Amino acid sequence: MPKRILAVDDEKMNLRVLSGLLRSMGHDPVLAESGEKALEVLDPSIDLVLLDVMMPDMDGFHVAKKIRERTDVGDVPIIMVTALSGKQDRLSAVEAGANDFIAKPIDLTELRVRMDSLLKMKHSQDQVKRYQAELEEMVAVRTSALRMALENLEESQKTILAAHRETIYRLASAAEFKDEETANHITRMSRYCASLAANLGLHKGEVELVEQASPMHDIGKIGIPDSILLKPGKLTPDEWELMKKHTIFGSRILGSSTFELLRAGEIIALSHHEKWDGSGYPKGLAGEDIPLFGRICAVADVYDALTSKRPYKEAFTDEVSLDIMRAGRGSHFDPRILDCFLDNFDSILDIKRRYSD
Repeated sequence: MPKRILAVDDEKMNLRVLSGLLRSMGHDPVLAESGEKALEVLDPSIDLVLLDVMMPDMDGFHVAKKIRERTDVGDVPIIMVTALSGKQDRLSAVEAGANDFIAKPIDLTELRVRMDSLLKMKHSQDQVKRYQAELEEMVAVRTSALRMALENLEESQKTILAAHRETIYRLASAAEFKDEETANHITRMSRYCASLAANLGLHKGEVELVEQASPMHDIGKIGIPDSILLKPGKLTPDEWELMKKHTIFGSRILGSSTFELLRAGEIIALSHHEKWDGSGYPKGLAGEDIPLFGRICAVADVYDALTSKRPYKEAFTDEVSLDIMRAGRGSHFDPRILDCFLDNFDSILDIKRRYSD
């Protein structure tokens, strides 16, 4: 394949001679009568530069330096064509970026040998560049495909998780509906629990987990007869014992799951009626033996129960409700969690207003 050779010389006769020599070797000459013109016409299609040294305005050394500074053609081979033969001249040419020299008058055989060597080097460099470009393109395409696959996978996981959460939420709503409580009760519960968890310093994953799992706290009420759930008066001892079993029923419904959200729901369902002093149910756990999520849910559940209307009571005011809860500090409630609840009560009130019945 013919190569494009840029010949630079301020003498028109020298350019005609160089052009003839290059054509005789089967190459395609590109001619420039000055350094400025050479820099204008030089582009990545040029395979080699034959550069005269002694030129007005911009000599060959300066042109070579300008070429090496360019990112698009900075590695093009340069042969200095000069009548200078001193050691210092050759060193200056090397410093400027020349690859080789050829003395005037030009010998065709010498020119062919020196050009062939540099053109082979240029050919190898171009092959490496093409390979790098192809490799980079392939990496970019595969990276894009991998990113798209990961995004699709993430989206699928989000969809599956959202479906799981909605199913759980609807199941929890069914339990609350049977108890004549509203869906807003479980929404408030989950927001109260999330607010408490965040203010207690739990990390983001735990805050989200307790928020999503807390609506399942009373899911075991599905197994409690309506005659007990909806009874307006006080329960008999036997009825109360059966009522307390909703914690166990909920644990059984959610138990033995490998899904983290259901495992958290199982813990909350079983432990949210345990009390700090050990007088709660179903296991009579005390202090920090009660799971943290259960202790958080206990505070949120009692507050919402006190401030909501139920078959057996009217809704209490916040003032009355907080007095009752303060009385349970250290007996019913974990003191640290209750204090956190009271210290951040403005955020609780905001949730209560947004999700009122």
